[in-house]
Amino acid sequence: MKKYDLFTIIKPNLDNDEADKVVARVEEIINSLGGAVDNCDKMGRKKLAYEVAGFTDGFMVNQVVSVPAEKISELKRQIKLNDSIIRTMFTTKEIA
Repeated sequence: MKKYDLFTIIKPNLDNDEADKVVARVEEIINSLGGAVDNCDKMGRKKLAYEVAGFTDGFMVNQVVSVPAEKISELKRQIKLNDSIIRTMFTTKEIA
């Protein structure tokens, strides 16, 4: 399986427990697709460089995940269905 960086911005109007539940839900989705979360860095609430979906700040989470290549499109689709997530960035992890 390839490794990917999944960067997520969660709505700032959620409290810390609700934001943790959103992160846990994303991890459940990854596990259900046969993948694994290798590292999860919850960076906390940060100010955004520009307004995204009407928000000027958000909870930022960076995860290193391993997912089968054929399941990537399904993972992206399921993440988009979560209303608490305002932006994601999904990139291939370069392994040195």
